[in-house]
Amino acid sequence: MAVIEGIVKEVLNKTEWVAIVTSGKTSHLVGTWGDYIRVLNIGEDIIVIPAGHYEKTEENLRINNKLQLLIASIGVKGNHGPGQGCILEGEGRIETDGEIAEKVRDIFAWARGALIIQVKAAKTQL
Repeated sequence: MAVIEGIVKEVLNKTEWVAIVTSGKTSHLVGTWGDYIRVLNIGEDIIVIPAGHYEKTEENLRINNKLQLLIASIGVKGNHGPGQGCILEGEGRIETDGEIAEKVRDIFAWARGALIIQVKAAKTQL
């Protein structure tokens, strides 16, 4: 059964931004644009994000590959009014070689590779 389905998929399809949290020697927070994820639609429960600098993210993922994403959209009805948010939990890695990294660089010339996330769980926030 897919994790990214229903309301989670709707929010992912409408989010403007994505917050990415990793934890290694220290916690780290970075972000990306929702459009980047939609352009790189790779497969079920896999999210691909172009990796420009993300050096601290990569360092943390080498120590602990677990990460969280926060997505939100006011365009999706929440449980208590307008707006819905979701936390996605998964495992990530940065690839600078291979088919996915090449696809990312073809679309985003500035990217050095791809942050590839296997989504394991999702829950709504609002």
